Amino acid sequence: MSHSLKKIGVNKYQLEKTPAMKAEAVVYATEELLKSIHQDLSLNQLAEAASLPQVISPVIGMPDIHEGFGLPIGGVMATQGLISVGAVGMDINCGVRLLTSNLIYNEKDFSPAKLHHLINQMEKLIPIGLGGKHKKRVNLDLERIVEQGVEYLVKQGYALKEDLARIEEKGKMKEANFSSLGERAKNRAIKQIGTLGSGNHFIEIQKIQQIFDPKIANLWGLKENQICVMIHTGSRALGHQTCLDFTHLFWKLRTKYNIPVPRQGLAALPLNTPEGKKYFEAMTGCVNFAFCNRAMISYFIRQVFKKNFNTQLKLLYDVAHNIAKWESFDRLSARARAEGLRMNPSVDLQNKQILVHRKGATRALPAHHPQNPKEYLNTGHPAIVPGSMGTASYIMVGLDKNKETFYSINHGAGRLMSRKQAKREIKEEQFSQLMKNIVYNKPFYIIADEAPQAYKDITEVIDTLVEAGLTKKVAKLVPLAVIKGD
Repeated sequence: MSHSLKKIGVNKYQLEKTPAMKAEAVVYATEELLKSIHQDLSLNQLAEAASLPQVISPVIGMPDIHEGFGLPIGGVMATQGLISVGAVGMDINCGVRLLTSNLIYNEKDFSPAKLHHLINQMEKLIPIGLGGKHKKRVNLDLERIVEQGVEYLVKQGYALKEDLARIEEKGKMKEANFSSLGERAKNRAIKQIGTLGSGNHFIEIQKIQQIFDPKIANLWGLKENQICVMIHTGSRALGHQTCLDFTHLFWKLRTKYNIPVPRQGLAALPLNTPEGKKYFEAMTGCVNFAFCNRAMISYFIRQVFKKNFNTQLKLLYDVAHNIAKWESFDRLSARARAEGLRMNPSVDLQNKQILVHRKGATRALPAHHPQNPKEYLNTGHPAIVPGSMGTASYIMVGLDKNKETFYSINHGAGRLMSRKQAKREIKEEQFSQLMKNIVYNKPFYIIADEAPQAYKDITEVIDTLVEAGLTKKVAKLVPLAVIKGD
């Protein structure tokens, strides 16, 4: 089914409401981005999400939106208490963290040969690829990782205490319950702590190419040509297996709880059911595992930089982009009401805590929002948005108008081609031309599906929300070397 769109603001479109939709749905895009959005089922998936009970208007598509499992990737859905497994996704708490250094780029210290040397050292410490795991059992307790999050790694000497304030949720969601995870999920997890995985996961050595907001950049310790390291990965097999387990369970129980769900990918139950509560406990456990995974990878990367440069890398921020959690909110803004984004009449927002699902979307709280970390209260916290391999990434910050998206922005560039299409159509010469100034660890035939051409233009995606007044750019980073999984 194709959905007609009505332009209701700068780069903002409202989907035509169908009889099944209980809430409105909007998508942020330029006319150029809409061409690719219309080529898949992502708008249909937004409309289906808007048909679920207890959903709060609007269900939102980000400019990097593309077809996913259940809610599209690049989707935001807020509810009064209904939780959907597919609106969180397979890779629970896939997210990004950025480590900054006191090093300034120069051709001698960061020549191609030196960069190869650095990423080779990292790969010796950090298993990568689909089946990547440590050869020996890591001497950490999985239950404590799941329930205590990064606090546990601090106690074990694998993370810095000052890191905690710079991680979303301080690296720990308190609702996590180890016993709510399935045995298969737990058995697959323990050797994967501190591993990268495959697909679009990466480690990049980057330099800051441009500062857009000198005042905020200075407060955050950012400067031009500064060397940084970006990590993008999630909860690995633990999150994937948990998604599979609970999708099957929720779908089976939909008639018992009389929850109308259009397809299995959106399987959802009220959070106050025993099974809904159990999924939330398992999902938040996967969230904690993923925060720890990125923290352990940071531990190894810090060792490499300490050995080579005698310097300590500092955590700027670690932010999730596949997650569901309770967040503070008040009624829809006057602007949104004026644009006709009516509330789902069955939803009462007197309770200002709402359950926000972000699937391929990044939280971006503005200055003075009470849920900001203390040190970012006056600026808003850094929202880190990676590009595709070989293209720029951005450090962003949310603005007050970002309330319209439940304080969310895009999580990346968004796929333009499927993996099969990319491997079929992208030629090695094209790839080599775009990657000629970047060191990378895998041959073309292995990583062709992650080529820059397989993704949307990150700058256009970023500027879509900047022009809409939701966010602003703080800094632009460009890659020097990249580690990808298989």
